[in-house]
Amino acid sequence: TTNPTPARVKDPLIPSPMHLSSRVTGLKPSATLAVANLAASLKRRGVPVLSFAAGEPDFDSPQAAKDAAAQALANNDTRYLPTAGDPASRQLVAQILTRDNHIPDLTPDHVAITTGVKMALYLTFQALFDHPAPAQEPDELLLPVPAWVSFAPMAQLAGARVVPLPTTPESDFKITPAQLKAAISPRARALVINSPSNPCGTMYSPDELGALAAVVADAAATTAPNLVVVADELYQKIVFGPHRFMSIGSIPGIAQRTLTVNGPAKAYAMTGWRLGWVSGSGDFGKAAIDAIVKLQGQTTTAVTGFSAAGMRAALTSSHDDVERMRLAFARRAQLIHRLLSDIPGLRVPRPDGAFYAFPDISHYLGKSTRAGLRLDTP
Repeated sequence: TTNPTPARVKDPLIPSPMHLSSRVTGLKPSATLAVANLAASLKRRGVPVLSFAAGEPDFDSPQAAKDAAAQALANNDTRYLPTAGDPASRQLVAQILTRDNHIPDLTPDHVAITTGVKMALYLTFQALFDHPAPAQEPDELLLPVPAWVSFAPMAQLAGARVVPLPTTPESDFKITPAQLKAAISPRARALVINSPSNPCGTMYSPDELGALAAVVADAAATTAPNLVVVADELYQKIVFGPHRFMSIGSIPGIAQRTLTVNGPAKAYAMTGWRLGWVSGSGDFGKAAIDAIVKLQGQTTTAVTGFSAAGMRAALTSSHDDVERMRLAFARRAQLIHRLLSDIPGLRVPRPDGAFYAFPDISHYLGKSTRAGLRLDTP
């Protein structure tokens, strides 16, 4: 005979089930990762699929960046950096934003180097939005959609209510000044402008940005005094359409109401380096950057020194690499747009930048492929 397994005695000190915060339990997983996981599952079942989930170049990081990082490691550049980033990196980014993006009133003190562009956006939203008091209406994020999958969850984690501004293929997935004006309420705190767009691949012209900036300036002077623009310009160097890239933060009327986010991840094929920056003009920008630096000090502390060395080398010595990748993305965009446009029932605007195309597949939703896969599979 064997002794029976003794019954487990519940430890009163261990909660069961484990209580987790409502902001985590209510948080949706990343849709990008959900698509990637679904593609992997289908591949394991033998279904021939291509995964278009993660937005990542298939090029190697520039050799200059790798060499500089390796040399920094050899020089033992492995200790903590200042929370806002090392002075050389902040100075370089401020120079680039002044010279190339024409953003005014920038010094190194108006720039924070962050552990990735995603963290730059997360910290920016945490700095801008308040969690509402009881019976108080929340701050609002005005978000043109379709949009990158993490804008809305990050804003909601910061306490904001997301106000979607719907767009269509016919408008190249761009909002209009009239649409923006109608969406602005006294609680409007931030408007996201992501141009070139992830996931749409389209971008605003300078005239279109000027018209949107005029609406923001007018609203800030009247109904929404706290409204600012959060400009995600991560794809600014991957442009191949008819529009010239312009930073909305260069427009004088809203320069001091714009926080500009960027980094080397996409244009320089440095996604895994986890580097980014956020900048803001004048007194407002300096106050916002100080707040973001304070938050970074309580989260990731700072970027790594050898990564920062690689970033500086990329930004100063890798222009030929960037152009080579841009031309390749332009050829691919032309090809994928032609192939998608040849599929009956699809509507897809021509990509002007980044490395995305965003077809409207509503014609096929609810239908099945010959392999038996329903296109609305969760």
